[in-house]
Amino acid sequence: MDEKLKRKRRSIIIALVLYAVVLIIEHSGILPDSIAENHWIMMVFYLAPYLTAGWQVIRKAGLGIVHGQMFDESFLMTLATFGAFVTGENAEACAVMLFYQIGELFQDYAVGKSRNSIAELMEIEPEYANVEREGGIVEVIDPDDVEIGDILVIKPGEKIPVDGTVVSGSSMVNTTALTGEPVPRSVREGDEIISGCVNGEGLLRIRAEKCYEDSTVMKILEMVEEASSRKSRTEQFITRFARYYTPVVVLGALILAIVPSLITGHPATWLYRACTFLVISCPCALVISVPLAFFGGIGAASRAGVLVKGSNYLELMARLDTVVSDKTGTLTKGEFRTNRIECAESVSGTEVLETAALAESMSTHPIALSVREAFEREITGERRENQDESRKTSGEIGENNGENREIHSERIEDFENVTGQGIIAMTSDRHRILAGSALLMKDHGIDFSPVDDPVSTIIYVARDGQYLGAILISDTIRPEAADAIYRMRHAGVRRFIMLTGDRKEAGEEIGRQLAADEVHSELLPGDKVSLVEGFLAELAEPETKRRRFSRRVDRGKLAFIGDGINDAPVLTRADLGIAMGSMGSDAAIEAADIVIMDDDLRKIPEVIGTARKTIRIAKQNIVFALSVKILILIFGALGIAGMWAAVFADVGVAVICILNSMRMLRGISSTGRAGTADTDKVRRSADSLCCLNHR
Repeated sequence: MDEKLKRKRRSIIIALVLYAVVLIIEHSGILPDSIAENHWIMMVFYLAPYLTAGWQVIRKAGLGIVHGQMFDESFLMTLATFGAFVTGENAEACAVMLFYQIGELFQDYAVGKSRNSIAELMEIEPEYANVEREGGIVEVIDPDDVEIGDILVIKPGEKIPVDGTVVSGSSMVNTTALTGEPVPRSVREGDEIISGCVNGEGLLRIRAEKCYEDSTVMKILEMVEEASSRKSRTEQFITRFARYYTPVVVLGALILAIVPSLITGHPATWLYRACTFLVISCPCALVISVPLAFFGGIGAASRAGVLVKGSNYLELMARLDTVVSDKTGTLTKGEFRTNRIECAESVSGTEVLETAALAESMSTHPIALSVREAFEREITGERRENQDESRKTSGEIGENNGENREIHSERIEDFENVTGQGIIAMTSDRHRILAGSALLMKDHGIDFSPVDDPVSTIIYVARDGQYLGAILISDTIRPEAADAIYRMRHAGVRRFIMLTGDRKEAGEEIGRQLAADEVHSELLPGDKVSLVEGFLAELAEPETKRRRFSRRVDRGKLAFIGDGINDAPVLTRADLGIAMGSMGSDAAIEAADIVIMDDDLRKIPEVIGTARKTIRIAKQNIVFALSVKILILIFGALGIAGMWAAVFADVGVAVICILNSMRMLRGISSTGRAGTADTDKVRRSADSLCCLNHR
């Protein structure tokens, strides 16, 4: 609870104590009857707790009148309580204001808790920046004051304040807060680095390439802050409803106070009923609880690592029918795994792997990592097979028993990364290794045998001018991809479509393994947009067969999942754009409506469940609040319900609706979860799906 809420709580507690004291004084017989029965004198006593609790409400109502915006809940409560004082209902007038402020306190706490649930996820904003000035002096300044070209000193454990380029030093940086990746990334001189990351153990000097307001961390924070400005259709309805509802209620109260008084001749009675009418009709239960439900849904998604840029997108998520997805980096890892080795004559696969792994030992590229991992698996297997033999010949440990064949970067004396071609490395024992593309082999005059495999990435390996072989590497499917698609279908997604610019053979194989309904391959960015527009047109077609007299029935919404710059046009065109949280594609993240920060596709069905729960809670609040208010409004106009019933219809209903909305703050809904799917079973069933339509 922040300081503002604490002050409000203190004033309410003081007002409650004063109210209790005045009640005791009025009804205990301490005061003479002439004073206790004079409601004008007693009104002076009750003004103490009334003003203590409600002076901010009165001030807000006065400012609204001055600025021509008088029809809000503050005006209604002020007018109603003033009327109650005039009619002599001092205790009830004070109680109405007290309970109204208690409801407001509860509401502010709920909203603050919901905001904090988002803020906790986004604890990535740097507090300061260390700028290196002339003479090596380091000045600590605000990140807003960093200018492009400034040299920043990043100490171990500090956050990167702005996007930049490393000019000296090397370290491992933690990107978990941004991408959800648990493994730190290695950075060295010349590498780009983004704001919000946390530096590891090394000291880095970076050159600022962007101002703080244009940096990655600010873009993400702006996404969260702007989310509240994009309202759902339900919230827009409530806003429009309140705009017309309040003036109508005030007019109705005036009619109730004046017309029956002229007929019956009891103005005080009808003025009291009019004040009761005003208290009952206060729309705060709807105006607060419905947006709070949506804000709670956004907060629940945020805690799960999903940024929803507005409640309107959460509402669209609840109506999701078709999901279209890019392949590389979305359904596949964008990582590579060795699947085959082609060897030259008299060369073993282990020797090809070892030579390539040695050359790649200085590289952080995903392909290099996959080669090293493949070699580690290879020598581990050899050690197990030769364990007994190694023990017998323990005095003759050599190169072939696997014990001294581990890859260490210290064995590399010289290293050159040829952009777009591969690596040239010189080992400590003076061997020159080439590992890369066919172009690298041709440029260095290596006689090699080209390998034809349209699905795989091929690394050709040569040592001292002699061709050793080729390593075939292919991208791997995300382990959660098949499970995520299974859960999406369980959550109500009718159709899953994969789009890729990859070759047809590669695309169809991935689609078969994931049980996609359709696969479209060899696409350019413009082709993807055209296809998505076609899918959107299909969704908007009237269901003439099902509904004979239907004009246009919207059967659901379409979402596109992507991660690359080339996906930005499609993300914008779809009803819902969902971007993977890789910070390498700012364009995709900016174009998307929903961002999965940890790249886990299983979050999509979870957010679908959260969205549907949010809509359900918002509708419950609307129906409950309107039903109770209409009922007690009728009773109040007839004189059956008094001011205490009005307090329940206002504060009580508001508190109940807010409590209902706060259910969204407990965490992401499990509605969209289908349990752990048997991924192998899903893949095995792919071939038998009659709806699979590769194109």
